[in-house]
Amino acid sequence: MFHMNRNLKVVLAVEPVDLRKSFNGLYTIARSELGEVPENGALFIFSNRTRTRIKVLCFDGTGCWVSVKRLEQETFSWPKGLKIAI
Repeated sequence: MFHMNRNLKVVLAVEPVDLRKSFNGLYTIARSELGEVPENGALFIFSNRTRTRIKVLCFDGTGCWVSVKRLEQETFSWPKGLKIAI
């Protein structure tokens, strides 16, 4: 479950990611390509190339978990650039 509060950091990977990746692959992208440490409690949001699916990586203090959303119609609106931290 997401623990939303005003101190929650959300990191959006704006470049497409191969969503066949699971915990370890997304964790590696968060650390090496986005330069963030998942254990610090941020949410990491990744999308596929067609912007029809997203995965959210979160470290909850006991381990990482991944949540997935697939759109049946339309696409997610996505900014351009390297990364955005909200």
